[in-house]
Amino acid sequence: MTDPKPDLSSKDPDWWRQAVVYQVYPRSFADADGDGLGDLGGVTERLGHLAALGVDALWLSPFYPSELADGGYDVADHRDVDPRLGTLDDFDAMAAEAHRLGLKVIVDLVPNHTSHRHPWFREALAAGPGSAARDRYVFRDGRGDAGELPPTDWQSVFGGSAWRRVPDGQWYLHLFTPEQPDLNWDHDEVRADFRTTLRFWSDRGVDGFRVDVAHALVKDLAEPLRDLGDPEASHESALLTLPPGTHPFYDRDEVHAIYRDWRTVFDSYTPPRTAVAEAWVPGARRALYARPDELGQAFNFEYLQAGWDATDLRAVITESLETARTAGASATWVLSNHDVVRHASRLTLPPGTDPGAWLLSGGTAPPVDPEAGLRRARAATLLMLALPGSSYLYQGEELGLPEVADLPTEALQDPVWEQTGRTSKGRDGCRVPLPWTPDGPSYGFGAGGAWLPQPAWFARYAVAAQDGAEGSTLELYRAALKLRRKLLQGETLTWAPDAPDGVLHFTRSDGWRCVTNLSRSPVRLPPGEALLSSAPLTEDGGLAPDTTVWLA
Repeated sequence: MTDPKPDLSSKDPDWWRQAVVYQVYPRSFADADGDGLGDLGGVTERLGHLAALGVDALWLSPFYPSELADGGYDVADHRDVDPRLGTLDDFDAMAAEAHRLGLKVIVDLVPNHTSHRHPWFREALAAGPGSAARDRYVFRDGRGDAGELPPTDWQSVFGGSAWRRVPDGQWYLHLFTPEQPDLNWDHDEVRADFRTTLRFWSDRGVDGFRVDVAHALVKDLAEPLRDLGDPEASHESALLTLPPGTHPFYDRDEVHAIYRDWRTVFDSYTPPRTAVAEAWVPGARRALYARPDELGQAFNFEYLQAGWDATDLRAVITESLETARTAGASATWVLSNHDVVRHASRLTLPPGTDPGAWLLSGGTAPPVDPEAGLRRARAATLLMLALPGSSYLYQGEELGLPEVADLPTEALQDPVWEQTGRTSKGRDGCRVPLPWTPDGPSYGFGAGGAWLPQPAWFARYAVAAQDGAEGSTLELYRAALKLRRKLLQGETLTWAPDAPDGVLHFTRSDGWRCVTNLSRSPVRLPPGEALLSSAPLTEDGGLAPDTTVWLA
């Protein structure tokens, strides 16, 4: 195969600062070969949907060789395509078509760990204790008289010990599933290999990278390894109590040298490749990952986690904009992704409701009103798209899809289900394959079935059912993104000093305004032409509850 010659859709080095990025979870997006699993061919066939929607880029979740122990984030080869999803030629064709349509391409990078099927880990197991091959990972002897206890009390994100014992008696670290052994980022060969990976995909025309668990790469491996002291507590909570940068394996100060090194790779391309960090750390620390000499941008999870409350949202928006400004980055906004309950369901749960417990009930305790949830989701989206910075959309939210909360337990694929002793259903409910048509064996997802069961109510949310339909959520997204391109200027906003209680009202730099009513009563609108609203205005021109309007 000849070297690809990408036709980049834009030479603007700052295209990412106010971009709208659409997350594609490949296995659930579209299935071109009819085997029930989404693939790169399906992505290519449906890129016209993204172009018509009006997004600037697509972010492709992992498509690498994987046994799917963690939905593709257990990567056996960081520089290839899973044969069930296609080939490198299929990737090149997908990227070329995306660029032809004016879309940027962002790929997921998973640097914290590999699959246990990765050649390096197979070599490490065969080589034995003390070998150079084991030093690429984090192997340690156990505690106890016979080394029968884990080296520390560190816990896996998915439940249970973060250590797994191998037959020769040593233990290896896995912050996620046992099939995802953590790499040792103190090792020069690990660092060099990922520089090669960055160049491999950049040379194929990839415009940017989303960096998975960017805060976890570097661990404090000095002997003796440190316990956290409370194995039942969330390791994230220790980030709030330990001195910044000193957690044994999260958000260590040393991680930033890695990203400064990566920046030299990014900046060797024209335009420079972009990156966004998935870093679950407090805002002031998150800003470090977003500095111009590091990744340049970081996900803002405070916005995703905020409740439907005007006071809370205003505080989060204000702090997020200031954090981004301090870093020299632009803010990021996201309401849904492949790891959380879809916001059309989540935002209508009563305050204090545990989404995990709600999923365990099959979405019945408490019951939710899908129409009320959709109304709130549409208002939240229009608010998000009016904010300065980049918005990240998750596939299917443009259809108003709610969470599939009642998946039968026998159908669950997420490792969280088993690793928590079947006490958490995990993330499959937001990963159900998309409905493209209101009929067919998988609602147009493919010629056959789908790898997760789709509910019958998917039919009314299908792309074909909403295409051209006045008032549909799909048409709202299309209208909003088209208008956003014309309106969005600058990276600041000014809060209106006289907004009623429960109302968010701000003005953008060129004078247009966004008003969101989060109260329980209609409110009067300030003077101005209504350009777009998430729901019809009241008969007297007021703003109903759970509604957002953009005003000229």
